[in-house]
Amino acid sequence: MKKLILFVAIILSISCGLSLAQDKWAQTGFQFLSVKTNARATAMAEAFSTIESTSEALFYNPAGLARMNTTYDVSISQMQWIADIDYFSITAAFRSWKSQNGVIGFSLQAVDYGDFYFTQVANNEQGFEDIEGWKGPSALMFGLAYARELSDKFAVGGQVKCANQNLGNSIVPVYSKNDTVVVEKYYGLNVLAFDFGTLYRTGYKSLKFGMSVRNFSQEVRYEKEDFQLPLTFHIGLSMDVLDFLPGVQGRHALLLSFDAAHPRSHPEYVSFGAEYCLMDRLALRTGYMSNHYETDFSFGIGVKKHGLQVDYSYVPFHVFENINRFTARFSF
Repeated sequence: MKKLILFVAIILSISCGLSLAQDKWAQTGFQFLSVKTNARATAMAEAFSTIESTSEALFYNPAGLARMNTTYDVSISQMQWIADIDYFSITAAFRSWKSQNGVIGFSLQAVDYGDFYFTQVANNEQGFEDIEGWKGPSALMFGLAYARELSDKFAVGGQVKCANQNLGNSIVPVYSKNDTVVVEKYYGLNVLAFDFGTLYRTGYKSLKFGMSVRNFSQEVRYEKEDFQLPLTFHIGLSMDVLDFLPGVQGRHALLLSFDAAHPRSHPEYVSFGAEYCLMDRLALRTGYMSNHYETDFSFGIGVKKHGLQVDYSYVPFHVFENINRFTARFSF
């Protein structure tokens, strides 16, 4: 009980501090890495730092892979983001037959920004002309992860990611002492980034405590200004509160989770998530994310049978169209 009181006091202190956070905007690039596609996690407002035993943890805390209780786990997610931008992601994990060897994971995220029309200045009646054959922007990330359980309470994990962002070509002037010429220039970058995480089972019923660092990288640039990837620190707690009712365990579960986040390019925020499971077949989910101007509450549902799980989440977006996410997960 003393451990529980200590953790609650820590979380309350963090929440009070985050409520006084200042705005931070336009300090990072590669923002597609901050957009999550997994339906289960987003239905719980992304309070997912301490959710384990699934490859989906790769986008939140790689230490969550360490206690995966199946040999294989594969998750495929799809959503249409604002402005008709399509996101697609895959996570996969494999546990060796020797459990002490840990778990290996793989993640991929791709973004389709749709069709773009390019023009350039021209000496005609319109003042411009179309440019044929130019490709629009695109983004792609793939990662390789490893997680291991160091003891029956403590697990660690890490992931190395290669992120590519292609902003397409552009016509730019090149100045010299004698003349100015116009050239076509390609704007694309490849960056290595790293995720780290820890997960700790406190020993008090199912209470877990976790921390993660995502998108740690060197600074990069397109032209003159250096920028970082969207570095984010997370700290979280979760627990099945029905542990206090031994008679219902196995048939019912009510997971409550909490995350406090410190992003580099966004105000600090906290997330609360809840997931009720009936007979490990049907899941109802909801969540709340603070300090976000366009989103707050989220909702979702999931069904599971014979190793196949299908999840859906609905996130109201105040200005743009509401966001629907779909995920199919296979574990065996």
